[in-house]
Amino acid sequence: MRKLTVRMSGAGQWLRGRIERGRAQGEDRGDISITTVIIWVAAVAGALLIAGTIAVVVSKYNGMLTGI
Repeated sequence: MRKLTVRMSGAGQWLRGRIERGRAQGEDRGDISITTVIIWVAAVAGALLIAGTIAVVVSKYNGMLTGI
């Protein structure tokens, strides 16, 4: 258990160091471009469309799939 605690504290120090170095390089406002939003919306819509299609096909052929 002590090894895990030491590793976790080391990881925390590493993470803090990375954050400090990132802040020292410049101010990141975290703005999301409109292109990124469009891509995410398209990806989620596509995933929902695929899931819906699979659900429709499974429900349509549910009687035939029970013997598999």
